[in-house]
Order: sequence, then C-alpha cells, then structure tokens
Amino acid sequence: MKSGKYEFPEGLRFDKYHGWVKKDGDILIMGVTDMFQQMAGEIIFVEVPAAGRRIEEGQPFASIESGKWVGRLKAPVNGEIIEANAELGDFPYLLNENPYDDGWVIKIKPDNMSDIDGFMTTDNAEEIAKFVEEEEIKNNIK
Repeated sequence: MKSGKYEFPEGLRFDKYHGWVKKDGDILIMGVTDMFQQMAGEIIFVEVPAAGRRIEEGQPFASIESGKWVGRLKAPVNGEIIEANAELGDFPYLLNENPYDDGWVIKIKPDNMSDIDGFMTTDNAEEIAKFVEEEEIKNNIK
C-alpha cells in the first residue's frame, strides 16, 4: 500500500522507529522503511552489527550515514542478532534502491515473537497514514 509518497508492502509489520519486520519461521528479518530511506536521502555508509550480539527494543544497534546526517537504527524487539546483511557494508545504496528486499539489515531471534503483535500493518491503513503525517510534521517534510 502507499501512504503519501511512501510504500508499505503487505505482509510486513512496521515499528515506530521506521523499521519493518517479516516473520520467517522463528526469526524476524528486519530493515528500514521506504519513508526512512527517503528522509535520509542517499545512504553512503552502513555499519552493521556482528551476529551473536544481543539487542534491546528501542536501543541503537547500527550506524547509517547519508549525505544529510549520521544516525543509528533502533532495535524493534529484544533478541539476538543471528545474521547481518554484510552486503550493506559494500553496497549501502541497497537501502535506497530496495529497502524491503536486498536492503534488509539484520535477522533476529526474538525473545518473544508476540512483541511484534502491536506493530503497524497494512490492514490498518489509517494507523500508517497517521504515523506518516506525524513524522512529516515532526521532521518538517512538505
């Protein structure tokens, strides 16, 4: 689905940190949203964490640099990183070109899979539209 100028694919769940997750058995594949990559602009550097690292919901776990800013990605859930997308080190532009496929960031073994139950989905387009509107206001995007 599209909300404003941003894509939010069906079958994914979206958190308040501009991340998405997709269930794959007992793991979560995580990346950044189309809105995130558009707000960031051209992404020129990504530092991904090592597998085996524990992450906690809301805490930074990776660094991203664009032509506009340097920022940190926040963990969507508590868990352990079981794989990081090493391709992003050499090809950070994958986050801009394909944030929902080749541009995935990490795979997580969550402590509790039900932690994603409250995330936004395309089943509730109004919730996503409200989030987009609030983020555009907060970030002064016109």
